[in-house]
Amino acid sequence: MITRRGLPVAWAGLVAGAFAVGGVLHARGVLSIDHLPPLHALARRPTAASVAALVPAAVLAAVAVPVLPRLTAHLPLRAALAAAFGVSLAWTVLLAVSGEGLAWPFTHPQEYLAVLGAVGDDPLGWLAGFTRDLPAYPTHVRGHPPLPVLVLWALDAVGLPGPFWAAVFVVAVGCSATVAIGLAVRRVSGEEAARRALPYLALSPAAVWIATTMDAFFAGVGAWGTALLLLALRGDGGSRARGRAGRIALGLSAGVALGALPYLSYGLVPYLLIPCAAAAVVLGGTGVRAARAAMLSCLAGMAAVSALFAAGGFWWPDGVAATHAEWAADPGAARPYLYFLFANLAVLALVTGPATAAGLAAPRLSAGPSAGSQAGRVLPVAALVAVLALDLSGVTRGEVERIWLPYALWLTAAAGRVGDRRLLAAQALTGLLLQGLVRSPW
Repeated sequence: MITRRGLPVAWAGLVAGAFAVGGVLHARGVLSIDHLPPLHALARRPTAASVAALVPAAVLAAVAVPVLPRLTAHLPLRAALAAAFGVSLAWTVLLAVSGEGLAWPFTHPQEYLAVLGAVGDDPLGWLAGFTRDLPAYPTHVRGHPPLPVLVLWALDAVGLPGPFWAAVFVVAVGCSATVAIGLAVRRVSGEEAARRALPYLALSPAAVWIATTMDAFFAGVGAWGTALLLLALRGDGGSRARGRAGRIALGLSAGVALGALPYLSYGLVPYLLIPCAAAAVVLGGTGVRAARAAMLSCLAGMAAVSALFAAGGFWWPDGVAATHAEWAADPGAARPYLYFLFANLAVLALVTGPATAAGLAAPRLSAGPSAGSQAGRVLPVAALVAVLALDLSGVTRGEVERIWLPYALWLTAAAGRVGDRRLLAAQALTGLLLQGLVRSPW
């Protein structure tokens, strides 16, 4: 059995092994489209200017590592959540601006914004012809359902056009997952566990890819859908959640968010295991009968999303088939399965950081009344099972540093089980090294 100390060592070995084997495969021409395997990125050569650009993020981390755990432990919960969100947002933005900038990834011609001209003033017409016209679209659009484009179209329509506003929106929603996951952990494992997890979520190495990839938006939507579902089932999320009407409203909102996930990314179908597992824990304490209205309204919200897309002319199975056909002709499909079977997990290790490995290995919380609760493992284990399902499928071969984001943040919550500030510092250092040494296209 791997111990708490042994798993971080295994973490480092997995990462080092993936880079070593990937370097050999790249040198032999097997991974010609990946220049820094297992990452789909380029190596960044540090210069005096690039190191200096990282100083603000490093200063933030140096202050946050000792201070943030105290704040999240002692402030009222709402203030603790706000503090964690603020640090998460600042950490993410400072890392991004130290490199190419916050909005730079959205300027790429293969990104979602490049197709807004085709949508024009007729989003419903574009939606109806989405599957038919798929081969003509940029890479990211071809690889996803139509909802990401429609979200950015709506942002443009309300007067927030272009890469900058898209980046601000995506980063804000992605960082808000810290708050949503904190609320969900509180419902499943108790307030102490949530408070302990918040610093690790705020200083996660995943921030390197939260700024700026559309998958960060997916992470926020999924996290809030899960949190709202748990609020509805427990029914103690404030006066609006007390009583049948409040539960129905929260359940419906959760259903719309969770129902949107398969229309944001085909790879988010296994994500639904996370809210299902969390709901099973909560229902074990409240009983199914008491939560029936919330459950039914959540299912109704999910069904409504599918019905709206079908009415608009997009049939999800047809979209899957069309995207699979495009993927089969993509160079990424030729990547070796066996290498990425473990290399994808090495990327997950990088995105979640060494503290997550230690948290997953921890048999119990180091202190507190809920220390022996097995419920604390439910959320990260459900996320890990979902990742393994995608990894084994072979569909996700490389480029997973963004694909793993919605799952990685739930895994990161496990780091709160150890409560070691040295590991929190290691999380921040991992993020700084990734930003300083890796030039990612997203």
